Amino acid sequence: MISVHRAEDRYRGGDGATGVDTRHALSFGRFYDPGNLRFGPVLACNEERLAPGAGFDEHPHSHTEIVTWVVEGELTHRDSAGHSTVVRAGDLAHLSAASGVRHVERNDGAGPLTFLQMWLAPLEPGGDPSYTVVPGIADSAPYALPAAGATLHPHRLPCGGRTPLPDAERLYAHVVRGRIGLGDEELGPGDAARVTGARGLEAVAATAAELLVWELGRPLPPP
Repeated sequence: MISVHRAEDRYRGGDGATGVDTRHALSFGRFYDPGNLRFGPVLACNEERLAPGAGFDEHPHSHTEIVTWVVEGELTHRDSAGHSTVVRAGDLAHLSAASGVRHVERNDGAGPLTFLQMWLAPLEPGGDPSYTVVPGIADSAPYALPAAGATLHPHRLPCGGRTPLPDAERLYAHVVRGRIGLGDEELGPGDAARVTGARGLEAVAATAAELLVWELGRPLPPP
């Protein structure tokens, strides 16, 4: 089953007066929807747009795996575990909040910043916080997140390009840019598909496109 969620239907958040524009795909903060709390371990998928100089002051997280994908610009990250870095377009950053960590996220660059941030629930609570950056992650190079029983598959496809998707209990696919055909559906920038129990699914690029696919849960057994 494929359930498509369009970019225009995301909950609007942030604070325009401070240069923060946020679009929430799932129930988040004051945007409460009891029928849209999570999809498997995925708790949030937020599109963030920060004007130069804007950002999120120091705030806490715990028992959450946070994966960030920068679309445009540069994201400055600092946390209470001593990590300080700049994450750029095409990089993947992973903050494991574990038993607790505080961090700051800002746009200290001269241009606009757009990033996608995805929160996943860990299989077990506790542990020590950690932070990892994979600079310029390669096309189709999977990033395993065993703490959440998930794997992220990034795809950069030329027009007409095709890629098979994993046969898994659940898939969460988000189109970063371009247009993607998935089954009988076509998805554009900011659109997402939540897939349950599909086999032999293939993503086909109607234009040059960038696609993030979360493989969630166990692989499906052979038919």
